[in-house]
Amino acid sequence: MEHVILLDEAGRARGRHDKLTVHTDATPLHLAFSCYVFDTAGRFLLTQRALSKRTWPGIWTNSVCGHPQEGESMRAAVARRASFELGLELDEIRLVLPAFRYRAELDGVVENEMCPVFYATAAAQPHPNPGEVAAVRWIPWDGFLSAVLADSPAYSPWSRLQARSLIALGPTPRDWPTGDEADLPLAALM
Repeated sequence: MEHVILLDEAGRARGRHDKLTVHTDATPLHLAFSCYVFDTAGRFLLTQRALSKRTWPGIWTNSVCGHPQEGESMRAAVARRASFELGLELDEIRLVLPAFRYRAELDGVVENEMCPVFYATAAAQPHPNPGEVAAVRWIPWDGFLSAVLADSPAYSPWSRLQARSLIALGPTPRDWPTGDEADLPLAALM
């Protein structure tokens, strides 16, 4: 059974909680990740969360999100979830926003995460797991930015916030600088 790593305000692990029951109206701070996947043509893989998801069902968002397990590196967690959710093997996984953090609420359910953000590439086409992903689209990066920065509720709050931070890294995702792993939450350092 998957779990989430609970965190204190300094990003240190303070235990774990069952992933299926952690998200409530008082979700504790925990460790997560987001990943933006691009193909060889530089298009971004936009995903729509499955309608059966407990949190943000049907919402469009970044390529893959998840929670590392105890003893699992962040990159290994990104690769594991990309395989599980999208049937994708990632060719490159690179940290770009090590210290991203957010809190959001929808319909009484709260997300409360220290959520490092990764850039990745994939040469293959996704084969979405329907229990996780309702739909996928390869789109130009600037098209995604135009849509997500309009603050449409069709997009996840974390992707709207992350997009603002990713813009600061430059207009071409493949040229984004690698983030400093020393800036990761302490629980993510392995």
